[in-house]
Parts: sequence; C-alpha cells; structure tokens
Amino acid sequence: MIDLGDDLPPLDEPVLAWLRRTVELTAALPDAGPAGSPARRRAAREVSDILAVEFTDPAPDGVRVDDLMVAGADGPLRARRFRSTAAAGPQPTMLWLHGGGWTEGTIDEVLNERICADRALRSGVQLISLEYRLAPEHPFPAPVLDAVAALADLRAHAEEWGIDPHRLGIGGNSAGATIAASAALRERDGGRPLRHQALEVPPTALRPLGESMGRYRRASGMEDAEGIVEIYRAGAPLAEASPLDAADHRHLAPALILAAEHDPLRDGAIAYTRTLQAAGVPVVLRIGAGHVHGSPGLTARWHGARVWRDVFAHEVACAYGAAVAPPDGASPRSLTETLATIETRTPTPTLTPTPTPTPTPTWRR
Repeated sequence: MIDLGDDLPPLDEPVLAWLRRTVELTAALPDAGPAGSPARRRAAREVSDILAVEFTDPAPDGVRVDDLMVAGADGPLRARRFRSTAAAGPQPTMLWLHGGGWTEGTIDEVLNERICADRALRSGVQLISLEYRLAPEHPFPAPVLDAVAALADLRAHAEEWGIDPHRLGIGGNSAGATIAASAALRERDGGRPLRHQALEVPPTALRPLGESMGRYRRASGMEDAEGIVEIYRAGAPLAEASPLDAADHRHLAPALILAAEHDPLRDGAIAYTRTLQAAGVPVVLRIGAGHVHGSPGLTARWHGARVWRDVFAHEVACAYGAAVAPPDGASPRSLTETLATIETRTPTPTLTPTPTPTPTPTWRR
C-alpha cells in the first residue's frame, strides 16, 4: 500500500483510496515537464480520466449533450451543452468553467462530462461548458475575457440555444471558479446582470490566506500553489486578477460558494463570503465536512461526495428558479438539515485580516 504519510487530516477511506490511486498513477508517468507543457497536459488528462472512470458515477440517462462553437475574446471556442431531454423552451443556463489550475483541463475530460451531465439533470439548469484558453500561452486576463465574450454570445443566441437570457449565470470549479468570479466582476462593471455565480472550491485569493493554506496543502496536492498562481497572473496586479482583492464587490450576482473542509483554499472561500456579505451581495456558503480539494467528484465511491452533489444541485435549482424535485426523494427540509449537519461539524477557521470588513457570515438560508 502506498504510504501517504502521517500528516494528513482524518479522512474517510474512499478519499484515502482516491489519494493513493492518484499518487500511484502519477508516479507511473515519466517526467512530463513544466506546468502547461503539452506533455504535462496529456499526462494530467490521462490521470484525470482514469480516476473519473474509477471514482465518479457515469453520466446519467436523460441528458442531451451537443457541441457548440461559442465566441471567445480572440476567436471562436468549443463549448459543450448539457440539457435535460425533458426540457422544453428557453431554460435557465449556467456557463461552466472547468478546473485544472489555469494551465490544464478541457471540456473533454471524463470528469467534466460526467459532472456536468449529472448537474444539468439534477438541478434543471442547462450547463454550457467552455473550452477557455489556458496559461502560460494565454494568462490572465485571457480566460476571463473568453468567459465574458461567451456570455455575450449566449445572450445573442439565446433563442437558438434554448437559453432564458433572464436566467443566465456562471459557475466554475477550482481555477474555473476564479475565472467565473472575475467574469462576474466584469459583467457587473459592464452593466450586464447575471442571475447567479456558483464557485466550487474557489481560489478567490491569489495569495496565501489563513491557516488552511499551510495546513492542508499535501492532502490536496497543492505544494506548488504559488508557482501555478504566478503562471496564471503573469504579473497582473492582485486587485485585477484576485477576486477577493477587487476594489469593489457591491452589486455582484448572488453567489453560492462551496468549500472543502481540508482544502488549502477553504479560508479564502470563507473570506470571500464575508467580503460579499459586507458588500450587500446575497451569498450562500456550504463547507463539505471531510472533503479535500478534489473529493467532490468521488460520487461512485463516497457518500460525502454524493451529499455535495445534491447540495450543489439543490442550491443551483433554487437560485435559478428551476422546477425540479429534491434528489432521490429527499424533501427540501431534510436536505437543509443535511447541510446544517455539514456546517456544524466544520469549525470556523482563524483567518488572517482581509482588506475589507469581515462580519461573521450567516451560513444558512
């Protein structure tokens, strides 16, 4: 058995099995070179796809998947639409931005395919996943500008692509959540209201923040987090590239922020929640007890990932006004009670000071 060391937080066995398998697969690959190199991207895709096949539930039936060409900031980009086959007419729609540390990832990954299909079906919200440009070839602000251009194109083609333009929002996982949050800021600045922003395990502060950054790096494979951030930022000021450090957070789209208890990025997510609240932005924070950065995808192996899945779908359905039943026959009340259990199991971390006032957040509706 692969030794993960003795400095990990207490984790459930399926999460440990996923970490061991990740280490095993990564060790079997040759040195793939620097972040963002073609060989590194191919290796990361191979590992991601194997893990998704082994640990993530297959895409459900009842979802139509088709490919689109959507405008980016510097030309057309591929996109993939996930829509319930039961849907008719214009639908609430979320532009989705995949993870991958700003230098890797693609809409073609098995994980992205399975997660997007599942969420579209469970939430009743159409997802359009964007193949945004990657660093180092295209650092900040290129991916953000791609997202902004794609949103404009979705509005322009709303009738053709079955989009309700009044219920158009944005979301993303990990690096994609940073891009989504930055795009939401630019949409606000341009006077283009979004229905919602969903930020999943987001790097909202592109700088070390809070005790979680030092405590949970190894459990989430982020030993070189600062190096990856610098590739994305490429010298851009924090006030422009880091959502937490933006000058003004007023009048942003309502937000859902999902953080993992044992994620180095957890404290930044909590700080962003407080900053949005101080600016008068409606925000819901959910912290997944026992989760590390990548464990929300372990839906085939772990109950905690399935709870996370249902939390995401429930909150998004509520935010977009989608008419769907609660997951697996659960009542809205029982799901709310499950969320409350997650929150009470997770202690409030000690945060370092942030540039804006940070009142204690309200984590329940």
